[in-house]
Amino acid sequence: MHNRMISLHSFERDDGLWEIEAELIDTKSYDFTKQSGQTHHAGVPFHHMHLRVTFDNDFVIQKAQAAYDAAPYGENCACIAADYTQMAGMSLVKRFRNQVRERYGRIAGCTHMNELAGLLPTVAMQTMAARRRRAQEQASGTTQRPFQLEGCHALRLDGPVVKQQYPQWYAPSQFKRMTQGDG
Repeated sequence: MHNRMISLHSFERDDGLWEIEAELIDTKSYDFTKQSGQTHHAGVPFHHMHLRVTFDNDFVIQKAQAAYDAAPYGENCACIAADYTQMAGMSLVKRFRNQVRERYGRIAGCTHMNELAGLLPTVAMQTMAARRRRAQEQASGTTQRPFQLEGCHALRLDGPVVKQQYPQWYAPSQFKRMTQGDG
């Protein structure tokens, strides 16, 4: 009935900055009649939005740009795009999602642009992961714990992944973890 495609692509630029291009496309699998009386055909996007941010090695946004190829209320939706340039200066890793909610929540922004923005921090971290890993390897003997540990269930300090891949940070649990089937 409803199809939503979200894609994000990241790039390392020649000038030493990084870029993420985010795109959201919504379509329906059936024709429907718009308030204007026109038919909106199945498969034709009624939301098609782009959000591009350029950021530095410290995850600070240097430039942001939003654009609309399709929006249900045309220019009434698209006119907010210029406001998203104000993301410049925001850190993708320090309260970013909260700042987006505060700055662009409700009538101050676009629900769909905010949804795309909410994905940026994770993609930025993944974009920089190889560089961070190389830096950690070059600083062999470092005592700094890798940032991703305890970031999810698989990377808990008492788990098998940490035991195998980060043995120096492995910390066996004092408590038995409940597993499926435990009463």
